[in-house]
Amino acid sequence: MALALHDIPLKAIDGQDSSLAHYRGKVLLVVNVASKCGLTPQYNALESLYQTKRADGLEVLGFPANNFKGQEPGSDAEIASFCSTEYDVHFPLFSKISVLGEDQHPLYAALTEKQPVATGDGPFRERLKGYGVNPENQADVLWNFEKFLISRDGEVVGRFAPDVTADDPRLVAAIDAELARQ
Repeated sequence: MALALHDIPLKAIDGQDSSLAHYRGKVLLVVNVASKCGLTPQYNALESLYQTKRADGLEVLGFPANNFKGQEPGSDAEIASFCSTEYDVHFPLFSKISVLGEDQHPLYAALTEKQPVATGDGPFRERLKGYGVNPENQADVLWNFEKFLISRDGEVVGRFAPDVTADDPRLVAAIDAELARQ
């Protein structure tokens, strides 16, 4: 039997053992992040979203991944420093993981299985084809900054394409709907 999302072992970016259980009862936005991607400026909107909705019960959780064109080459310490100094990130970051392929982390295996289709998927996927990137499995994470929305009770309730930014009305509406559920 597969572990519940909250029970999957994780490591915080400082190396401490962790899991999503620490965030039980919160609405979670899980994002695979990268420091050297054209989408990296999304850190600003993610931090703003975190600061604006944290008191309402939202946690933004960043998972660095180097799966896409080597756009997250740094060590955990380098990633933490970059996020702090370049984007003043305060939302929790986790140790670098793989979000697809043979070494896919169990968290991302569970997320993509439970929510195989992303809202807003299409335009960015088409752009990537122009660069020769065309994933065979449509359920795979497409690129950096794909977002998964998890309800307070640990269910995956949404998935958003990489170019759906943190201030996109579709994402904000989905977050607000989950925050309204007690």
